[in-house]
Amino acid sequence: MASILQVISVILKNPRNAAILGVIGGLIIGLLMGWVFWPVEWTDATPQALSPDYQDEYLRMAIDSYRVNADPNLAAQRYRVLGPSAPQTFLKVQEQPGNLDPAAIANYSQLIQTMVGPVEPGAAPPAEGAEGQPSSLRTILISVAGILILAVLIFGAFYVIRNVFRPRSGTVSKAMEAAEASRQAERTDFQSLGLAPPVTQTMTTYVLGDDLYDESFSIDTPGGDFLGEYGVGVSEAIGVGDPKKVTALEIWLFDKNDIKTATKVLMSSHAFDDMELRSRLEAKGELVMLEPQKQIILETAALQLLVTVNDLEYGVGAMPPESYFERVTLELAIWPKEE
Repeated sequence: MASILQVISVILKNPRNAAILGVIGGLIIGLLMGWVFWPVEWTDATPQALSPDYQDEYLRMAIDSYRVNADPNLAAQRYRVLGPSAPQTFLKVQEQPGNLDPAAIANYSQLIQTMVGPVEPGAAPPAEGAEGQPSSLRTILISVAGILILAVLIFGAFYVIRNVFRPRSGTVSKAMEAAEASRQAERTDFQSLGLAPPVTQTMTTYVLGDDLYDESFSIDTPGGDFLGEYGVGVSEAIGVGDPKKVTALEIWLFDKNDIKTATKVLMSSHAFDDMELRSRLEAKGELVMLEPQKQIILETAALQLLVTVNDLEYGVGAMPPESYFERVTLELAIWPKEE
């Protein structure tokens, strides 16, 4: 159970994944509410909504009632509310009269042909009476409402994707700048150092202005088996105004075989010496001060993550020296833990 919760937690770190799961969850909850807990209940429906067998029984009763009360208007009205299926239903009743008097059926047929129209297959549907109109109107209104609700949902989803999760002005270029820095960074040749090649090896870069920096990567065996995930994102910023002046990054390692996610907070020199910041960030994980070429290890039950600070540059401005990052490039390498 704990592993499942950890997987869900990792997935929800990505806002887009959270939005997609929210939409799917909303649809599932809506279907359960509409079909299981509070299903639609039909009231005041006309015989047109009945199954064919019950329509046959209804018309037999209408014919027998006309035999007794001889009310032509009521008889015609009861025929009309069957809707388009009325002619076919009457022909079926003629073929299978049951306990009806054939004379009563003949009299009813003459009445219908006089007041409503011909009774034969393919005949035009009879005009609905006063009782049939509300049902049709209700159906039309429900259909229109459904289309409007669907249109609003589609527009809302489009708006959220376009305006909420779309990077802000300038973020795209910063993300591209970070990606280019990662591509140009030199990767460590672990085999030349006498080490086994890592399961996965990734370069990631944060640059000042990439306020949405939050990257995660999957850990899979060569055979495609899922082992876990790892990632890095913004943990703490200082000062005010845009862009964010990031003073600490958070790196984490999730192992499917471990109930706990390993986490460390990578801090600037200024933040590491600030007791207030330290006390606030200690709850997130072990505190580590970033330095060029420094190596940091995260371990779980079955995985090891080696973090190498490939490049580190501090921002220069009105803030205290070495208080926020201009650029940080990290090399992330994963190995399975030795038994």
